Amino acid sequence: MVSSRLATLSLGLVLAATAPALAQQDKPVAKVDGITITEGDLKLAEDDLGERTAQMPEERKREELINYLVDLKLGAKTAAAAKIGDGPEFAKRLAYNRDKLLLDEYLTTEAKKAATPEAAKKLFDDTVKAMKPEEEVHARHILVPEEAEAKAALERVKKGEDFAKVAAELSKDPGSGKEGGDLGWFAKDRMVPEFAEAAFKLEKGQVSEPVKSQFGWHVIKLEDKRSKPLPSFDEVKPQIDQYLVRKAQQDLIVALREKAKVERLDKPAAPATPAPAEPKKP
Repeated sequence: MVSSRLATLSLGLVLAATAPALAQQDKPVAKVDGITITEGDLKLAEDDLGERTAQMPEERKREELINYLVDLKLGAKTAAAAKIGDGPEFAKRLAYNRDKLLLDEYLTTEAKKAATPEAAKKLFDDTVKAMKPEEEVHARHILVPEEAEAKAALERVKKGEDFAKVAAELSKDPGSGKEGGDLGWFAKDRMVPEFAEAAFKLEKGQVSEPVKSQFGWHVIKLEDKRSKPLPSFDEVKPQIDQYLVRKAQQDLIVALREKAKVERLDKPAAPATPAPAEPKKP
């Protein structure tokens, strides 16, 4: 008796919690020829239109969705009166779209179970453990067309002039020249090989001899070195959740195929592979 009362109480609490959301979905927002358009209809239309309304301000989006649904209801009512939906081709398309919606809902519902906070954190931790630390350097450079110009710039730096000042005056790099030659932090594979090799051999504060690359002649100063910082869990959680959902959906489809008997009737069956002959006994 007590158990029955507890079950009734629990059900009542669930219904009380979900009732406001259900009532909001059923709230009417417009009528067209007597056909009611609800808040739930607006949500379905928003999901359907996707990116077409995603960037709109909320007020304009709402107006667009209501207008879209008005046109949809009017068009559907007119098409039904013209018996567009009575033909066999329409029935096929309706059945196809029903199957597609059912599959989409099934995959969405089941995949959400895989993208739990615990699963996301475990994948992040496992990935971080498997990653090797990547070295980055922070460097400046002076880029000039000729070797003689690079040597002259290096000589000025060796005599005590500020590297950033010389770079701002002489460097032909349109990106970093005005910033005192500052290239920021970068990994080795982001630069051309000759430049990267020279930069990563330097110690903090050291200036290189002139280095030739396809862009000209460089004089490089190493500001600092570090291991590339890893992104935080919060920064990559959206991508992790997306990956978990996609993987769960793929696994579900693979599992369904493995359990099913699929017959191709548009091509002849593949010949059975003959069993290998038993080896002769000595």
